[in-house]
Amino acid sequence: MTSYTLDALNPVFGASIHGLDLREPVDRATADSLIEDLTRHRVLVLRDQKLDHADHVRFSRLFGPLDVYPVARYVVPEHPEVLKISNIFENGEPIGLYDGDEQEEWHTDYSWKKVMSRASLLYSAVAPEEGGDTVFADATTAYDDLPEDVKERIEDLRAVHSMTYLVDQELKSNPHKKPLTPEERERTPDVEQPLVRRHPVTGRRSLLLGSMIISNIVGLPADESARLLDELHAHATAARYLYRHRWSVGDLVIWDNDATMHTRTACDHRLHHRLLYRTTVM
Repeated sequence: MTSYTLDALNPVFGASIHGLDLREPVDRATADSLIEDLTRHRVLVLRDQKLDHADHVRFSRLFGPLDVYPVARYVVPEHPEVLKISNIFENGEPIGLYDGDEQEEWHTDYSWKKVMSRASLLYSAVAPEEGGDTVFADATTAYDDLPEDVKERIEDLRAVHSMTYLVDQELKSNPHKKPLTPEERERTPDVEQPLVRRHPVTGRRSLLLGSMIISNIVGLPADESARLLDELHAHATAARYLYRHRWSVGDLVIWDNDATMHTRTACDHRLHHRLLYRTTVM
């Protein structure tokens, strides 16, 4: 096993890992230790990495099988497991997935899939001088701190996560967002997810939310559904549950999708370029 050190990023979650060069092969014992640390801390940060796409994919596979993003124009052709996320434009089109300059919606990666993502690994190739931070919310501690009557109320509720609904909302404010094609809509049907989920390893409960991906809570009137979602979001995104990551080139951030949600802060694409590559563990 390769030794490394770990420092806390936040009083309630998150850790920074030191002493690993991910261009070198990572043995199984070290990988298992990192997986345990991810489960315990929910967000891991490894700085000063120099990864190519093959390195990124090889390391990511230690955490589990990788998915291919369903919109082909956003992936690296030679490595379709790698999703491009960028606000850089060429010939009038963004070179990767681009959700506009305003703050991104809060979400958990692949919550719109019946089988959700276990973890995501995001690597910075071009970092903006201003804006474009990624903010993580500890949905696990946020659930723990809910009043008991709220926990009882939401225990068995389910919400509809809809990629179609999300894109339709984004089209209202992002002129560069492309509508889903009929084929893409067919591949991304609406799914119901629990508002309260159990972590597959720890068994701890956490909130599964999303500020734009959720169209409604099943069985509740629209106004009651919207009000409850707003209340839960306001609670889960309170400052005490957040870690804000300011990107530098070479940063690799890994997060547990079974326990967190995240957003991106505003970033003016005309002034500050941003390019990251993400792999998604299923």
